Amino acid sequence: MGKYEYHRISELAQNLEKAGIDQSIIDQIMKDGETIRKGTTSEKKAEWMKGAMSRMDKLLDSQTRHSVREACACCLGGTRLKIAKDIAKQNESLEDRIQAANKANLVFGNSVTLQEDRQILVRFAPEGLPHYGCHCLPKAKEPISITYCYCCGGHIKHHLQIALGRKLECKVRSSALSSGGKKPCSFLFRMIE
Repeated sequence: MGKYEYHRISELAQNLEKAGIDQSIIDQIMKDGETIRKGTTSEKKAEWMKGAMSRMDKLLDSQTRHSVREACACCLGGTRLKIAKDIAKQNESLEDRIQAANKANLVFGNSVTLQEDRQILVRFAPEGLPHYGCHCLPKAKEPISITYCYCCGGHIKHHLQIALGRKLECKVRSSALSSGGKKPCSFLFRMIE
């Protein structure tokens, strides 16, 4: 595997390898990744990621690509982790924990709500705004596959599982990145009993 200077590309390569993906497929997904450096423009980073996600969509099944992207999650420790652990410690019922998570904007964004079907909906921003942006790839000029957004899903899943004391399965419902800024980032989590 080549050396990838830009951390998001390096993490993608590492997680593809950890998932046991054949090296020939990794090489196709990571094509030209070594040309993206720390100092490369944000626009070119976003363009490379768009291509890599498109290649992942063609070469990997959805479960594999989602788990690889979830493993690329960032911000798993520090204050966010402390908040998630405090939610679990200070609240007994699932409903109380969800209510506390709903107030933890640093970790979960705009809202955390229990739906009628017992799934948990997490929104990074409210519905109905004129435009939404992606904090990870702010200079993306065109929509990028929702596959990329499972990284944020992995971030939320990590902290929400700790806060709720339950195993969760993530589904990205919508994203600013995949909708070209027309929809907010929102994630559905199914509790695995």
